[in-house]
Amino acid sequence: MEMCLSGERISAEEAEKAGLVSKVFPPEELVDEAIKLADKICRHSKLTVAICKEAINTSFELTLKEGLHFEKRLFHATFSTEDRKEGMTAFMDKRPANFTDS
Repeated sequence: MEMCLSGERISAEEAEKAGLVSKVFPPEELVDEAIKLADKICRHSKLTVAICKEAINTSFELTLKEGLHFEKRLFHATFSTEDRKEGMTAFMDKRPANFTDS
């Protein structure tokens, strides 16, 4: 609240310590690191990534109890997807998953 009300700026390191950002990189490494993260995310099922984003974004507007219930409903909805079956099979077979986004 102090930062919002005072308008004082903080460093990237302070933002990381406060949990406002998840990682801090030197400017010359930033784009490469962002691309690495994007590459990692895009290897997952697009459907599941979208569901995760929906759960997180919606949780900001719900109570903890409501948010957990919403997340559980979305999780159960993934059980009917081919990507859930592929992900679990790939895990059991110790191989990379081949998601079809369905």
